[in-house]
Amino acid sequence: MTKLFSKAGLYCSLFLSLAGAAQAQSADTVAEFKPGGKVWGYAFGDFAYKGSADNLGTTNPPVGRGGANQYTNMQTDASLFQFRRVYLGYNYDISPRFSAEFLLAAEDNFNGGLINEGAGDIMVDGKFSPYVKLANVRWKNLWHNTDLVIGSQATPGFAKTGRNDQTAEEVWAYRSIERTITDIRRTPSFDMGVSLQGWFDRDGKFGYDVMVSNGSAARPETDPYKAFQGNVYAKFFNKRLIIDIYQDYQRLHWGTYDKGFNGPLYHDRNMTKLFAAWNSKMLTVGAEVFQNTLLGDVKVTGKDGNTYYRTTKAMGLSFFVRGRILSNPQGNQLLGYFARYDNYDPSGNLSNIVSEVNTRSYTAQSSTYEPSTKEQFVTFGLDFTPFKNVHFMPNVWLNTYTSALAYDGREGNTTYASMNSNVTGIKGTDAVYRLTFYYVYGK
Repeated sequence: MTKLFSKAGLYCSLFLSLAGAAQAQSADTVAEFKPGGKVWGYAFGDFAYKGSADNLGTTNPPVGRGGANQYTNMQTDASLFQFRRVYLGYNYDISPRFSAEFLLAAEDNFNGGLINEGAGDIMVDGKFSPYVKLANVRWKNLWHNTDLVIGSQATPGFAKTGRNDQTAEEVWAYRSIERTITDIRRTPSFDMGVSLQGWFDRDGKFGYDVMVSNGSAARPETDPYKAFQGNVYAKFFNKRLIIDIYQDYQRLHWGTYDKGFNGPLYHDRNMTKLFAAWNSKMLTVGAEVFQNTLLGDVKVTGKDGNTYYRTTKAMGLSFFVRGRILSNPQGNQLLGYFARYDNYDPSGNLSNIVSEVNTRSYTAQSSTYEPSTKEQFVTFGLDFTPFKNVHFMPNVWLNTYTSALAYDGREGNTTYASMNSNVTGIKGTDAVYRLTFYYVYGK
């Protein structure tokens, strides 16, 4: 019995010694770490002049196509000084394993300079208003090379994590000029949810980012459906060649009763995207291609009086190049250039829909994927950087619209133009000439 108590005492002493050593080591680690944070932000805007407008009809203000861009419905010869984005952020390191991110944003999500009540980030009195865009906590190395992020955060197609610098927006590097092609179509760039971001290897050449979220961006969730997004990427040749594959899925309405021949409405969207780029100090070229399948997105009114829902597919291709012309004595860019071309076609399956004998008219449930109009976007310009994080960029912004269907097409006694108001024989262009300024602080 005495030996038993002696052994028990020895084990307890050893355990307490180890616990004390671990606690001391932890205390030393905590003592070395000092919690702290920093304020950061950036802003960009322009002096813009509209040289031509895609004006359809004779309404005042005129009605044009391209509902997703800010210059739609702005009349020819209009000019303005305008901020398009203002950020104010704060990042805080809570501990060696935890950090927090907070961001206020005021952005130009209103349409064509038409300031309507409640539109975008415009208050009812017409003033620019900030909102909470990001608010999240990051648990670093939850397991080997993997972070857990909870809260409002950038989505996998746009994530800026400090470790996964492979997205199209990061490599394009000119969000101050224009969104990426998928961002223009309002693929959510941020959302409230939970994500895992990690590497498959030690050097970060192969990685992933997966997320489950509300699918409602900064707005509160109002339905039971969740958005699922993820991407995997690989980097080769000293991380200069980047290949990124992205996939998402979201139910929008599911089993919702709607009077009509088809009964309940089943409506979802899923996007597959490939991004590839060669990214170097002197020259960067990149290409982004996507297909978005929208189940039940087109609402068809039949000649029989019933409502039907049809599936469409939208495709887009974006190609860009940017590079350096001159460097300053410190080796940073003094003068650079950029150019980009997008081709967007949302009309997949539309010809089959309008060719149905029973189709009287149709409308799209997702305005950013209205299938009747094809678009081609071009931008190019120079980037003068007199000091790091201060940019002045003269540039040209062009978006051209053409109908996906023949204006005089006919199915039975119904013309395509009467089926949808966006079917027109008019080819139009929104042309804007800008001097863009962009500055960053706290970074």
